Amino acid sequence: GAIIADTIARYKQGDSIFYYTWTPYWVSGVLVPGKDVVWLQVPFSSLPGARENVDTSLPDGSNYGFQANTQRIIANRAWAEANPAAAKLFSIMQLSNNDISAQNLRMRDGEKSAADVERHADAWIKGHQATFDGWIAEAKKAAM
Repeated sequence: GAIIADTIARYKQGDSIFYYTWTPYWVSGVLVPGKDVVWLQVPFSSLPGARENVDTSLPDGSNYGFQANTQRIIANRAWAEANPAAAKLFSIMQLSNNDISAQNLRMRDGEKSAADVERHADAWIKGHQATFDGWIAEAKKAAM
């Protein structure tokens, strides 16, 4: 955190910066990839040990040298089976890393109460109403 604060300060002063980060993370809401900073890429995959044959290339051809992680909602199997609509909703919901990073930034900036987080979620839903409504419709079908 302290190093990132220094990195952001240097950027704001017009200095060159070099830092390590990941997404989603609030830093990408301050130093926006593609606008303020660029991701460095590698010419080929080269992971150590048992992962030496893993291809780190993304579908668009970019290669950052790391395997992409997938975020998923998990639930207890018995609960999911007893709540098929919720299980379906959890299986189809997808949020972009940028949206998650932006919300993380708001929390980092002090908007972290339960009411704040609920307001963030409500604003996201309003801004993505058609997508959200589609998820709810699909989830309701699973409950029938």
